[in-house]
Order: sequence, then C-alpha cells, then structure tokens
Amino acid sequence: MTRLIHLLAALLFLATPAAAQRKAPLVLAAASLQEAMTDAADAWAKEGHARPVVSFAASSALARQVIAGAPADLFVSADADWMDAVAARGLIVPGTRAVMARNRLVVVGAPASRTLGSVRGAALVRLLGAGPLAMADPDSVPAGKYGRAALMRLGAWGGVAPRVVRAENVRAALALVQRGAAPYAVVYATDARAAPGIRVAGVFPAASHAPIVYPVARLTAATTAEAEGFRRFLLSPRGQAILARRGFERR
Repeated sequence: MTRLIHLLAALLFLATPAAAQRKAPLVLAAASLQEAMTDAADAWAKEGHARPVVSFAASSALARQVIAGAPADLFVSADADWMDAVAARGLIVPGTRAVMARNRLVVVGAPASRTLGSVRGAALVRLLGAGPLAMADPDSVPAGKYGRAALMRLGAWGGVAPRVVRAENVRAALALVQRGAAPYAVVYATDARAAPGIRVAGVFPAASHAPIVYPVARLTAATTAEAEGFRRFLLSPRGQAILARRGFERR
C-alpha cells in the first residue's frame, strides 16, 4: 500500500504542469509600471514559466518594505535614490542592478483643459489659476520628487506649492484628475497614455529634472529560481519591446 501511495504521488507530480512545479517570483514594482509589468508577466507565463506575482505601490513604500525585511525576489524602482537606499543596506544581489526603462514627466488635465506644449514656469502658474495641482508626495515618491525639482528649476514651485495636493503615488495623483478633484496633475507620460479621458497639457523639458530611470535588481531575500530569468527577460529585446509598447523609453 505504501508503495502504491508513493507511485500515485509521483504520477501526480509528473502530471502537474512544469510552471506549477516552480514557485512564482514576487516582484515589487513602481505604481507607474502597472500595465507594462502585467504585460511582461503574462508574456513570461506564456513561455511556460510560473507567472510572476507583481505588487505595485510607490517606490518609497516598496523600498521601506524591503528594508523592513519583507520577502520579495525583484525590486523595480522609479528612481535611483530608492534603489540606492536598498543597496546601501546590502539587500540587492551584486551585479544584478540595471536600468530597465526610462520615462518623461508631463502635466495632465481633463479633455477640455488648456495646453502649454513645453512647460514653462510662469505659464504653468497661469494655467493652474487658483486650482489645486495633484502630485505624488514630493518628499518621498519619485514622481513627486521629479515634479518638485522641475517646478523649482522652472521657477514655479513657490507659486504652486501652497496648492499642491499630495497623493500616495503617481496613479493616485492621476486619479484625482480623473475624478474631477483636481484640474491638473504632474505624472509620467506613460500614466497619461494609460488613462482614458486624460489630456497631456504640457511636457516638462528633460533638462528640468534628473533623468527618469527605472532600475531593477534581484534582492538578497530572493528564494525563487525564476527571479533571475524574469529579470533578464525584462532587460532583453523582447522585454524592452513590451515596455516600449506601453510608452516607456528603452534603457
């Protein structure tokens, strides 16, 4: 009877798809990557791999989770600073950090909103009038930090800072415009592209802020063999093509 049970167990294991026999990697990714990383996870799964489980939030929140000991395999940040913070604590595997994608910073509004073309400081202040400006928290969230830096460089921060509505991440800032709670928001170009009923009112000059980069790295807490393969897939021509279809610039 014991031999029969062992034989049945072996047959059941062999009958289980290979993807189910492998543990899916857990990926912590910046909120602005929702559509692109979902597409990449689906494409990876179609190749017979376990589909990655992706958790989206502000890079600041995700980095703090990693630092606090949360188990995860890969971390994708929307800026270098939060990846640096994780790396400084020895929590990423040496040699696995790489820039995965790049982005642009824009001002968005409702379909009927006026446009600026290239954002200039005084013109932006006039455009906003007395209304609020939604932004991811400029003290910690990458999109907000890039936005504040750009507005300071353009000489507009002093005029808009009192009216900034701080959101927990860039998608939350975008949602405020979608719901009509704010006339404009500072978000990434890819966020605007992913949101129906949103119009790009202006594009920040690239020189007004640090380059918007998305570093990816494997974490030392990783326990899944699939994690490194998926990291390489994201950096491969196929992975880069998936990101490009969602509007991200190639690394």
